[in-house]
Amino acid sequence: MSTQTTATGIVDAAAGDAPPRPATKTAVLLRDDLAPWQRLNVTAFLASGVTARHPDLVGLPYADADGQAYLPLLGQPVLVFEATGALLATARERALTRGVDVAVFTADMFATGHDAANRAVVARVAGADLDLVGLAVHGARGAVDKVVKGARLHP
Repeated sequence: MSTQTTATGIVDAAAGDAPPRPATKTAVLLRDDLAPWQRLNVTAFLASGVTARHPDLVGLPYADADGQAYLPLLGQPVLVFEATGALLATARERALTRGVDVAVFTADMFATGHDAANRAVVARVAGADLDLVGLAVHGARGAVDKVVKGARLHP
């Protein structure tokens, strides 16, 4: 059996080798008062931001036993947490001071219909005043752990 290592440092599971622990971590924090559809929507948007910033995190394409090809996925887990609005604001500040990459989703973005409008509603508000409903962070494991400190893993 051959072993193939992706750009993410993940060893192909078909080779039977245990994958190494990645040096980086990705976490999504969601405000704890969101409706279920909002949680899912925000998580998808935020994970796409991390993927856009770090295309090297994307693994290889998938294929089933019939040879049908499927799109590649992120090559490492995304941990999803929930937190109060106040903790989201604190986590944003922690991420910025630690140099961790941050993606944001604000309450105003639920009322928009396209990417340019999303950017416009964020641009109108100072960072400290953003009505955050979610954020994603990606960086060194220890730094991300400090950013999400106090948040609960999403049930």
